[in-house]
Amino acid sequence: MKTLTVDLGTRSYPIHIGAGLIKQTDIIKPYILGKTTASVSNTTVAPLYLKQAHQLITEKNNTDIILPDGEQYKNLQVLEQIYTEMLEAHCDRKTTLLALGGGVIGDMSGFAAASYQRGINFIQIPTTLLSMVDSSVGGKTGINHPLGKNMIGAFHQPQCVIIDTETLNTLDDRQLSAGIAEVIKYGYINDIEFIHWLDENMKKLLKRDPEALAYAIYRSCEHKAKIVAADEKEAGQRALLNLGHTFGHAIETGMGYGQWLHGEAISAGMVMAAELSKLHGWISDNDVKSVKALLKKANLPVDPPSEISATQFKQLMSIDKKVQDGVLHLVLMKSLGESIISSDFDKQALQRVLG
Repeated sequence: MKTLTVDLGTRSYPIHIGAGLIKQTDIIKPYILGKTTASVSNTTVAPLYLKQAHQLITEKNNTDIILPDGEQYKNLQVLEQIYTEMLEAHCDRKTTLLALGGGVIGDMSGFAAASYQRGINFIQIPTTLLSMVDSSVGGKTGINHPLGKNMIGAFHQPQCVIIDTETLNTLDDRQLSAGIAEVIKYGYINDIEFIHWLDENMKKLLKRDPEALAYAIYRSCEHKAKIVAADEKEAGQRALLNLGHTFGHAIETGMGYGQWLHGEAISAGMVMAAELSKLHGWISDNDVKSVKALLKKANLPVDPPSEISATQFKQLMSIDKKVQDGVLHLVLMKSLGESIISSDFDKQALQRVLG
């Protein structure tokens, strides 16, 4: 097992990474304060790993809450199910909520924890690559709205993150590639050497080589932990983690939640950010080709859906958390491995990228 720390002073917490961790009962005990727990999972993950997770909490009075699986269920109606079942089980302020699943489960469970009785502890146990390297770390929680992704939520840090890499053995290939998109993102933000490593080791990642996956997860979490420690609530540099996301969230919303996986939309969004960066003269055409080549190697899409018009893209992008005082801020590539946050981009160039 390897451990990283998200340094937030008195609210610091560890990220434990290793094989078979949800079977190790001692790992979770220091982070559960009360006598009751609530385990939130979904219809796909629960049959695979919920019994194993129960081994972590054998001495606790636990309530299982099983949600439907899919981005389309990341909404107020399903969130209410978590509240209702916790109330029916008489969960109190000392209850610890366990989020066992991918990004949807982690985000919704975290938001439920942030708001149930005005805030209770929760623990992230991510089971997809995307949630391991991104959504489980950093305390962003929330749900989607028909008009915009993740527009309702709260910052609420977990007590710890337990990443059991063995759970990736049951992850389907499409979801694995979607997670790799977020891994690639870290390289283009500020780690060109990581990009070179990913290019050389992509086949190993797709074949689920344990050492390659563990390294990619550790390095990604290391990057995110540093950024979150420096800018917990996205007042500045944490926004760099949104490379490709303004475009990508527009794709997810415009196509209907669940049609494009989050990582697939972010892949196409990173290419759009690269294209806009090229039009500003910051990166070359060959750089854009290399971005596309790496994403294709990961079996990810590099073109946005033709169903979304430029007008619709602009409308969807105008409802985004990176719009401040009516001004859209985008994460663009100043060079490969160096991203910046900019509101001073060429609007005509953006129009060309949107089609």
